[in-house]
Amino acid sequence: MLKFLRHLDIVSQLVIVTTFVLFAVALFIKGFGHGLLLEAGVFLISVKLVMMAAKNFLLAKHLDDRLDRIEASLTRIEGPLEPPVSA
Repeated sequence: MLKFLRHLDIVSQLVIVTTFVLFAVALFIKGFGHGLLLEAGVFLISVKLVMMAAKNFLLAKHLDDRLDRIEASLTRIEGPLEPPVSA
């Protein structure tokens, strides 16, 4: 799990750790019962949302890099096509 946390920003790490701590505290206060399922669900939803945000960030970064490469290619291709500027 530590390898997974290295790829997340500090806010996402804090959300996961805080949610896990609250889950552990609720586990000891409420015990093993119906409340455990509810607390586990909240924890899993929190982790899933953070994972989705991290995945969306990586996808946006990848798309941005691809757009930069396309722009560089178009600039390189269009360069010889432009007429020379006469002064």
